[in-house]
Amino acid sequence: MRKETVEIDERFGREYAGKYVFQEITWAKRNRIIQKYTRYSQQTGQVVTSDYVAIQAETIMASLKEQPTNKPITLEKLLSEDPEKGVPIELGELFSQTVNRLNAVSLEESAFLSEPSDAKSQIKRSQSSAFAKNSDGHQTSSQNSQPNQFSSSSSSSTS
Repeated sequence: MRKETVEIDERFGREYAGKYVFQEITWAKRNRIIQKYTRYSQQTGQVVTSDYVAIQAETIMASLKEQPTNKPITLEKLLSEDPEKGVPIELGELFSQTVNRLNAVSLEESAFLSEPSDAKSQIKRSQSSAFAKNSDGHQTSSQNSQPNQFSSSSSSSTS
């Protein structure tokens, strides 16, 4: 399984400084996480609701194999909306991008998971998608690449 190491300096606070090692998770683990937070219509099989923040947080935790000894990253912190108890936005986004890259999450899934969620409805809105199906049923992207929002001192290794 592939691994990626991310070194964090003190820009997010002393508590988060240190080395984080993420490892690719299995297909089964990824699908169990998605199933846990997704409800489907019994009639159509279509997604009714899905908690994308929880899916991403659980995926980060499943991939996180090493972190500083003070254990600054927990599922509760990743899910917290309280600014005093939660993870800084940029750090959460950095971890999300690292985990998505490691676990081969497609650009469409990544954009979908990182969309701001509406508290009333967590169903994907088609107008916010950068993808569309053309007349022969194949998916095409309206953008060639996703903008890179973060730079980190990360290294990749295979084991």
